[in-house]
Amino acid sequence: MSRESGAASGGPGGRNPRNNAGPRERRQTSVAGRGRDPEQAWSVLRRLAGRYAGYFTTRTVVRSGCEELIRAALDEGRVLRVGVGLMRLGDWPPGPLDDYAKWSAWFDGAAAVSHHSAAELHGLGRLRPRFVHMSASGGRLPSSPGLVVLRRTLRRDDVESAGAFLLTTPLRTILDLAESGIGQIALDEVVADAVAIHRCDGDEIYTAAGALPAHAAERLRRSVDRA
Repeated sequence: MSRESGAASGGPGGRNPRNNAGPRERRQTSVAGRGRDPEQAWSVLRRLAGRYAGYFTTRTVVRSGCEELIRAALDEGRVLRVGVGLMRLGDWPPGPLDDYAKWSAWFDGAAAVSHHSAAELHGLGRLRPRFVHMSASGGRLPSSPGLVVLRRTLRRDDVESAGAFLLTTPLRTILDLAESGIGQIALDEVVADAVAIHRCDGDEIYTAAGALPAHAAERLRRSVDRA
């Protein structure tokens, strides 16, 4: 599936709350990283990778000052290469949410799991996504057939933390799906589940629908009436 592009919604939420340094500050950090002793540099790399379930990028290697250590770590199995520009600490245990953490690491945390994937994580509906859906405000797009990236900026109250990654809130997820191409029956199930398991209140969804285009708002309100 090709990558999609979404309209920006505005707001500060697209920045990584764990790493909100600007480009100049990050460059200074990289320069400082080159002066660290190997043990300190490795400790910094492990700390940064620990934010994303052990995943990190080549940018993180430079930022931590581990350029001279990484080749030996790969040869010894202390680091595993998992994709172009993506690596993982070799002693980190695998988990069921690794794909989300991996792509969050790619975007330095400035992205959120969204749409069908967020609905799956929240337990809403039965969409069974075949791809990982993420919303990102910037950053280089990776080449992966299993990933769909929508370009947009999310507000802080549109996302919540899931530990190693961010994902859109249940309400934001429902609004996104109402604007997407899922069928009315599938949308009905998403909304019904959200209300049944108290992820969202029906009145809250009905009111929030007012921010959507007319057709999407009508679809969503119809789902609320049926929930």
